[in-house]
Amino acid sequence: MVSSRGIRRRPDTSIVKGTTDVVVIGAGVIGCAAAYEIARRGLKVHVFETRAPGAGASQASAGVLAPYIEAESHSPLEALGVRSLALFDEFLSRVATDAGQAVPYVRDGTLEVATDEAGVSQLERSWRTLQSVGVECELLTASELREREPAIGPLAQRGLLIPTHGAVSVRDLVSALVSAAQARGVTFDEACTVRRVAPGPGPEAEVETDRGVLRAQSVIVAAGAWGGGVPVEHGGDVPVRPVRGQLLSLANVSTAPGRVVWAPDCYCVPWPRGRLLVGATVEDAGFNERATLGGVRHLAAAVSRLFPSLEHAELEGVRVGLRPSSPDGLPIVGPSRQLRWLIYATGHYRNGILLAPLTAHVVADLIASGREDPMLEVTSPARLGL
Repeated sequence: MVSSRGIRRRPDTSIVKGTTDVVVIGAGVIGCAAAYEIARRGLKVHVFETRAPGAGASQASAGVLAPYIEAESHSPLEALGVRSLALFDEFLSRVATDAGQAVPYVRDGTLEVATDEAGVSQLERSWRTLQSVGVECELLTASELREREPAIGPLAQRGLLIPTHGAVSVRDLVSALVSAAQARGVTFDEACTVRRVAPGPGPEAEVETDRGVLRAQSVIVAAGAWGGGVPVEHGGDVPVRPVRGQLLSLANVSTAPGRVVWAPDCYCVPWPRGRLLVGATVEDAGFNERATLGGVRHLAAAVSRLFPSLEHAELEGVRVGLRPSSPDGLPIVGPSRQLRWLIYATGHYRNGILLAPLTAHVVADLIASGREDPMLEVTSPARLGL
């Protein structure tokens, strides 16, 4: 059977049974990337997804790869982002080769824009900080800013160009990860609910679904904002909460920026054939995934102030996703203290796409060889009592 996303899945009448090396619960970008990397190391992997791959936080992501903007300077999150960004070229090359499909990906920088005096001061501080640690960047005057982006509006006063940043097409990335994982032997069961995860009679775990029971040597909880609802006996409560993000997709844009432009109220990500993504809201709305008039109005007004010519752009659609937020803003990645076979890979919030290569590499090495990467010192579930 083939889903609407072109992903092979079992018909609803199939029975899940037997054993596997690793079960991954959740087929967002983190779960799919982890499954792919684990399979590359020669292990048998089975992925369970309640809905369809990429149906969660990925829907709220425009694919911006910008660790020096997304995180505070010299923070652990920034260090993780910089390290993961350095893996992207090789990671995407392997995924595209194994999947047999291209993944649109650019590394032509980001342009952060200030629209008031406070913003200008912040950009200048960021520029000095990045310069002090050897990061290539350029602080632009208003005239230099308009030379780079002629369509930008009069509110823009200064800009900070960081050439190492970029963007990736999220939908193409998730699709390619699924195809690459399947090419490596990974089984995907979508529209399948995990009812119970518990210790088995031996060293294995038992994963009970609405289609049967599968035993596994390792279980990875990668269910994003729904990570707290995975029924793991003796596993503890995963402290993630959903944060809604709405994203506009514009079409037939003739005056799109030449690169990712990041402003105080929105960011813009241009793609070929006149497409532009505008993101994104940050809303405490529980598990409500509906688009709202307020969210659309906010983003439409923000992008129109930034690029006035976009006021009459064609609205192709609105994407909505729930990001998994942790209490301290850091991902929850690593082994459980209570259950030797349980590993968490969730809580990436707005950085799941950026951190996918590193998270997948670290989790795969942990399972395949027992290697504990230094990343786990920062992201360990133990810090949250798990």
